[in-house]
Amino acid sequence: MQDQPILVIGSTGKTGSRIVKSLNEKGFSVREGSRSAAIPFDWDQPETWAPALSGVSAAYVSYFPDLAFPGAADKIKALSEVAAQCGVRKLVLLSGRGEAHAVACEEIVRNSGLAFTLVRAAWFAQNFSEGYLLPPVLDGMVALPAGDIKEPIVDVDDIADVAVAALTDARHDGELYEITGPRLLSFAEAAAEISAAAGIPVHYQPITLEQFHEGMLEIGGPLIADVFTEICRETLDGHNAYLTDGVQRALGREPRDFADFCQTVAASGVWRKAA
Repeated sequence: MQDQPILVIGSTGKTGSRIVKSLNEKGFSVREGSRSAAIPFDWDQPETWAPALSGVSAAYVSYFPDLAFPGAADKIKALSEVAAQCGVRKLVLLSGRGEAHAVACEEIVRNSGLAFTLVRAAWFAQNFSEGYLLPPVLDGMVALPAGDIKEPIVDVDDIADVAVAALTDARHDGELYEITGPRLLSFAEAAAEISAAAGIPVHYQPITLEQFHEGMLEIGGPLIADVFTEICRETLDGHNAYLTDGVQRALGREPRDFADFCQTVAASGVWRKAA
């Protein structure tokens, strides 16, 4: 099976780029799944799916922008059917923790007739360093509609390591791995740890869902604002404030701590604001 490539859908994203790098380092043949790839893959152009899936042994499925978006479940179902027609053996789905839409997509993959692994991830640490919260971090103020709830913030490197294991080892077939970090953090505590590691002032400001929606309107327009506000309403209510053993079960080690993430990013210079 190692002679067949592994397709990584979302190969330029936070998880996908790490998975591609790790698979290449381990000597696996990789087919990158993005609109700019040699064999393009585009969620909005279903005609690209079969060429990208043809001849691959397994596929990592990361849906952009999020499984909560309208039509996502239909696309996951259609992709699963095309994958089966193309002879793909296994799908590894990136899912979101505590999201009803994500669970619905998990069930589609679970019932696809293909081998599968479900990777249900907590809130990404890398949102502070590679995502939409990097500019606020550099400006010294992170505002979220999260109150004082705590999250088991997870390092994306752990998600990628679990996905690589699942893509390359049949022992992970049929598993649901819920991936969290090793401890609960409030966003005020996370901001304080970033501040200490980076040597810059970073504060957390709780805001209302309505204020968050207004801010997202400026960034991405009505659909983006509506969907991401609903994701916050659903997930940032405290019901995810517990740890799981997904990393331990999948990899036989402890998940990376947020403090280690902060030290790594601080050393990289990402949190140094340009003069």
